[in-house]
Amino acid sequence: MELELRHLKTVRAIADAGSLTRAATALGLAQPALSAQLKRIERALGGALFVRGRHGVRATALGELVLERSRIVLPAVTELQQEAARFARAPRTAERLRIGGTHGPLLGALLDRLAGVAPDARMTTCTSWSERELAGQLAEGRLDFALAGTCGTASPPAGEGLVWREVAVDPVFVMMPEGHPLADRAEVDLTELADEEWACVPGDGCFGDCFTASCARAGFTPRRMYETDTASLVHLVQVGRAVGLCRATFPTTPQIVTRPLTGTPLTWRHLLGWHAATQRQDTAGAVLSQARMAHASVAANSDSYTEWMSAHRVP
Repeated sequence: MELELRHLKTVRAIADAGSLTRAATALGLAQPALSAQLKRIERALGGALFVRGRHGVRATALGELVLERSRIVLPAVTELQQEAARFARAPRTAERLRIGGTHGPLLGALLDRLAGVAPDARMTTCTSWSERELAGQLAEGRLDFALAGTCGTASPPAGEGLVWREVAVDPVFVMMPEGHPLADRAEVDLTELADEEWACVPGDGCFGDCFTASCARAGFTPRRMYETDTASLVHLVQVGRAVGLCRATFPTTPQIVTRPLTGTPLTWRHLLGWHAATQRQDTAGAVLSQARMAHASVAANSDSYTEWMSAHRVP
């Protein structure tokens, strides 16, 4: 049996109800039928999801994992169905979408989603390390939408007529080689990294200043910061030359672990921008929704991020 969305909804209902009897009532099923369905789901997933007791059921470790992922998957699919229907009803006045973005997995995930809901649109992309450059291209009409970001609550790039909307906010994680002495920690305090050299990707916002300020509050000054492209950053971390700074959605990479920083001293706010005079409100809303679902899918693929969200009770 292959796992389906309805199976995740069943597992979610059992966890919310706290017992098979109450869950069966909520789902409109007989309890024996629900028990049989749960057994089929558990066989498909390879183990028990709940421990049954006198006072109801509680999730096993495997059950907790399934529930954590379902908290991301189920709302995202519901939103996808709603937005896909609205997108499909929208008039196809534009045959192309010009999307800009900075580095990271979000741009690719957004393009994938847009290709699924608008298969006839011709999409072109432009990548840049500079949020200001992307804002300039939006203002000049050379881009339709741009994925950019700011450090913490900093203001987005300025430009007359530009509209910026928040896609998501991620904690900034630290990248370390697998053999690093702190690699087994669930989270790492910034003070424990005082003797390290650092690496990050460049940008023209305030992230560098915010990082330096966080280090100062932790009682040290970074020894060295390598600003370089993503591939070189990964290499520097893999060989132990530096530890890296990355968004929590950074994809799983061989020989590297990503860990949250204690107290979340740094955050990154993903933004989608467009020019109010050139984009229809329904089109912009649909692309924004797809960007948010793209972020949810990228976040769901990061074990360290999903663990962090579960620990901090982030829905």
